[in-house]
Amino acid sequence: MPRRLAQKLVLSLTVIVVIVAAVSGLVHVKTEERQLLQNMILGADQLSKAITSATWHAMLTDHRGDAYQVMQTIAEKQGIERIRMFNRAGQVMFSTHPGDSNTQVEKDAATCAVCHASGSPKLHPDVRSRVRIYRDAGGERGLAMVTPIYNEPSCSQAACHAHPAELKVLGVLDVALSLQPVDREIAAVQIRVALVTAIQIILIAVFIYFFTRRFITVPIGKLVEGTKAVSAMDLDKPFEIIDSSLELGELSRSFNAMRERLRGAMYELNQFTQDLESKVERRTAQLKVVHQKLMKNDRLASLGQLAASVAHEINNPVSGVLNLSMLMQRIMTDEGVPANRVQDFRRYLSQVVGETSRVGRIVSDLLSFSRRSRPQRSPEDLNRIIRTTVSLASHKLKLNNVEMHLDLQEDLPSVLCDASQMQQVILNLVLNAAESTHAKDGGRVAVRTRAHGGSQTLLLEVEDNGEGIPRENLTRIFDPFFTTKPEGKGVGLGLAVLYGIVQAHGGDVDVTSEPGSGTTFTVTLPLAQADTAATA
Repeated sequence: MPRRLAQKLVLSLTVIVVIVAAVSGLVHVKTEERQLLQNMILGADQLSKAITSATWHAMLTDHRGDAYQVMQTIAEKQGIERIRMFNRAGQVMFSTHPGDSNTQVEKDAATCAVCHASGSPKLHPDVRSRVRIYRDAGGERGLAMVTPIYNEPSCSQAACHAHPAELKVLGVLDVALSLQPVDREIAAVQIRVALVTAIQIILIAVFIYFFTRRFITVPIGKLVEGTKAVSAMDLDKPFEIIDSSLELGELSRSFNAMRERLRGAMYELNQFTQDLESKVERRTAQLKVVHQKLMKNDRLASLGQLAASVAHEINNPVSGVLNLSMLMQRIMTDEGVPANRVQDFRRYLSQVVGETSRVGRIVSDLLSFSRRSRPQRSPEDLNRIIRTTVSLASHKLKLNNVEMHLDLQEDLPSVLCDASQMQQVILNLVLNAAESTHAKDGGRVAVRTRAHGGSQTLLLEVEDNGEGIPRENLTRIFDPFFTTKPEGKGVGLGLAVLYGIVQAHGGDVDVTSEPGSGTTFTVTLPLAQADTAATA
């Protein structure tokens, strides 16, 4: 888990303080220890010199008993472990420990190694080299100092002296002192240093904690609150750090400047967004009006094509009615219809009724298509709309030598739509399919319907075996004013209007085409029951 900055800072500074205090305490303890040992060494050296001075007169007069008595008396003082005197050959001539007297010590022993370690004996070893620190059988430390006893001229020239003048060293004085006072003092120093160090660490840690809290944690906490307020887009609350460092104060001023600029930018952005929304609403309303006009224009264009087709379609029954009327006029005489021609007259009259009824149906379908009413959706039979629309376009299909094939699913569920708009969609698809096959012998257009029960939708497919649509144009065929027809044959609004009508009905249009193999338009529409359930 990541630590806070203040925690890291307090921990780091505390560790540094602990290390520094520990090193400082260790250096202090070692310094005290060296100082105490140095004092102890100086005391031992002075004691050794005092012993040699005190025994000088007794040794000069060859009163060895007096000299030994002086050393025995001195050895009884507190802190002196042992005093020994060696002759030149390493034999213990005197020792405050009776068991050591008249014993022989080898030159490689600790006592003799001071002068004899290098092979040739040292005549004047320094103080540090004459000192050794040892541990006794009980584990207590002790300090021993070896002091040479020189053959001074006053001794060598005395009448009683038995040693020649060439002999420089007569023997060695070994004084052993206890280091228990030093060890106790060192232990006390260690305790004092540890206690002082611990107090220093605690005080410094407390100071660091309150310092970091006062000058780091609190200002940074305010900074965090300020950033959270900015992230929550609360830009009206000013941010200020009081009694902080120069850097954090500058940071707070920079942060406030950023907040002010961000607030200004957000205000401008909100204004721009509101203006953009109002412009989008106006443009949307304008586009709706334009879309309605496009639908109307497309409808008028389709109506013009239908009018031309219907004119030819009406011409045939009207010509038939005219011919039949002329035939009936010839049959009629002043006396009426001859008895032998009544049957022919009735047959002609029945044909006139049939042809005029056919003209009436054509005109009625044309009026139904051209009638412009407000869009009103209601459950409609898509198959009926398809049959009505195809009947209107039948003459144009015949002129283009196109075979129409209807594959309509029986008992097709109702679709919620505006019948006139859906008629416009079907007519547009059928006429486009017919135009794509007019240059091809055996042109064929198929219209299929089927219900897709799993998704509660209805599928309308218009397939032709025409020239197809190039791949690069498939993504553009629904764009307004995009057309591949020759100039004067179209303005590229039919499919765009068709797509808008289907989208407004909650459906979708898909197209698949292979150049030279034909095109299939698939219109998906929601069923009346599914749309009603979704609305509820």
